[in-house]
Parts: sequence; C-alpha cells; structure tokens
Amino acid sequence: MKKSIAILGSTGSIGSTLLDILKKDKNKINILLLTANKDYINLLKQAQKHNVKNLIITNKRSYEILKNKTKKLKINVYNNFDFLEKIFKKKIDYVMSSISGLDGLVPTLRIIKFTKKIAIANKESIICAWNLIKKEINKNKTIFIPVDSEHFSIWYAIKNISINKIEKIYLTASGGPLLNLSEKKFRNVSVHQALKHPNWKMGKKISIDSSTLMNKVFEVIEAKHIFNIPYKKITILIHPSSYVHALIKFNNGLIKIIAHDTTMRVPIFNTYYVNNEKLLTSNHLNIEKLNNLQLSEVNQKKFPLTKILNKLPNKNSLYETVIVVANDALVHFFLEKKIKYDEISEILTKLIVHKEFSKYKKIQPKKIEDIISVKNHVSSLIDKLCI
Repeated sequence: MKKSIAILGSTGSIGSTLLDILKKDKNKINILLLTANKDYINLLKQAQKHNVKNLIITNKRSYEILKNKTKKLKINVYNNFDFLEKIFKKKIDYVMSSISGLDGLVPTLRIIKFTKKIAIANKESIICAWNLIKKEINKNKTIFIPVDSEHFSIWYAIKNISINKIEKIYLTASGGPLLNLSEKKFRNVSVHQALKHPNWKMGKKISIDSSTLMNKVFEVIEAKHIFNIPYKKITILIHPSSYVHALIKFNNGLIKIIAHDTTMRVPIFNTYYVNNEKLLTSNHLNIEKLNNLQLSEVNQKKFPLTKILNKLPNKNSLYETVIVVANDALVHFFLEKKIKYDEISEILTKLIVHKEFSKYKKIQPKKIEDIISVKNHVSSLIDKLCI
C-alpha cells in the first residue's frame, strides 16, 4: 500500500531535499499536499513531477497566478490552511513541517491531527509553542521526530533510554564564519562576511543566527523542550568541522557521540525511513575529522548572545516568543544595513530585559493567539525603539 504524505514548505531546502530523497520511491508514495509561500513556479513543477493534487500557497499574488495557471489541470489550489479537512479524508502516514519562521506555527499545529507521524524542522514552533504542540501530539497519538541535525542525533541516541540517566547533553556549534575573527573587528563585519558559513548552505536569516550563535541558543531551548531536560544539563561546544552533532554523557560513565556528514540529508532521510527499511548512500567514516574534533567551550565575549540562556524561565513561556521576534527584527535590520553587526547582540541583550518584555517570563501560551498577539506587540515596540 502506498504511504500518504504531505510537505509543508516544499520549495525550501528541507522540503526539496525530502522530495529528492523520495523520488526513487515515487511509485510507493502518494503526496497529498505541498505548500509554499511565494514560489509558485517551483511549487507547480513539484506538483506536476510528483502528481500532487493539492497545493497551498499563502502569498495572495502568487495564489492568484497559480490559480490561473492550474485552471485546466486537475490540481486544487488553496490560499490558506483552512482546507485541511477537505484535503485529508483520513490520517496520513507522514508530514514534514519545514515552513521557516513563525509563519510555520499555525500550519504545524493544525496538521498534527491529520497525520500518524510529524517531522518538525520549524524551530520557531518548538521554541514558542512546544506546550501546545505536545498537547496536540499526545491528544492525537501522533509520533513526533525532530529534524534539526542536533536534535535528531539526540533523539536517535536516547531512544528507549530514560531521561533520568542523562547527566549532560552537548550541542555542537561550528562557530560560523567569524570564529577566528578578532572581537575588535566584529563591529565592521559586513553582511557578506556574516553570510559566508564555512560548512552549511543556508538561508540568510539562519546564516546570520549561526554567525552570532543565536541559532545555537534556539537549539538549546528546543532541546530543553523536546527532551524535558533542564537548561543546566545542556551545554554548547564549539566544533569547527560540524562532523559531530551531539554528545550525550550518561550517569553510568558512558558517552555517546553522534556524528554524520555535514548534510541535512541524513536526518531528513531518517525521519521518513526511521526503521532503516531503506539504505542511504553516504561517505566512509572520516577518520581525519574524528582525530581533529577541536572541541572547545564558547567564548562568551565573542558570542555574548549565549548568555541569554541564563535569563530563560524553566517553563515554556511567552518570553521565548519575545526573543525569537526581537532577534528576527534585528537580523532583518542588519541585512538591510540599518544597524552594525555587533548591534544585533547589543540591542537584543538590552531589549529582552526591558520591563515591557520581561513580564512575559511568567506567562505560558494557552492558545496560538497568545503567541501571535505577543509577536505583533513585540514587533511594534522594536520598530519604535530601533528605528
């Protein structure tokens, strides 16, 4: 029997990679839904190549163009996620949620009840709304698998192991393109310099977050939420080659090190072929990299945003949304050359202790509208404070 699947954010790097992985099993799968924001050209190509009958494209102009282009085709085109009930007549086998940013929050939450398994690559959903996601997952008995290489590595390493047996989790960070740059030169870092990641090809926003190590701060929050482990048991280590993705130290003295090639194909492949019914072709063990791991502690003077972890509440709160939204805005200002590179960390550090924002530490999101409301409020205030 064919497996039924859906991909949210299919034109992005995660979605496109998954489609490429699945192409050899084209006759064994039925892709019921693909979605995008603006890229109607690639979305239509994907639909025609994989015989997909349902598309969602959220940008209004792109929707109108795509709707017109599919008039004579047997393809249903929708402009939002209100039509999931119409698309899915019964639970499907697998969903990949890879819409970037907070735009992925509502679709991720809404689609959980329609699938037996969901792989989530949208970090903002996990950071801001984990308590809501977990509630939906438990309610609908949906299997959840994290997609980020670090979190997938941890998930894979601790399957069937009690969290109580974990002494420490180490997440690795390459240090990005500025690892060996003097602190004194950070103020004059150009957009081009900050985007030039040595190991990964990523979008502009996540590339900047990687250069400031904010991306790793987000991943620590994700790990804390997903694995229900306190912040004090999670540490960031610099690892320039990005070959090791996580280390787990157990309280029996043993240490597990999860390493794989510097490619997202490995975790993406394994979220779908989780029981290893299919083999992934990969490189041989890289002994040179293993012999030169160069693990080191984070220099917090160079990467001050990692200090944010000391300010986070123990429970999932709306404060995480404040941090995500504030960082998004500042990265955007930097990319637009409205602020200097080191002002991202300077301004963000000041903003999150602002009384208007710190009050959210004690408030847990009860519904999706709470997060959206805070997002709008914070965005408005940051525009007033920074421009």
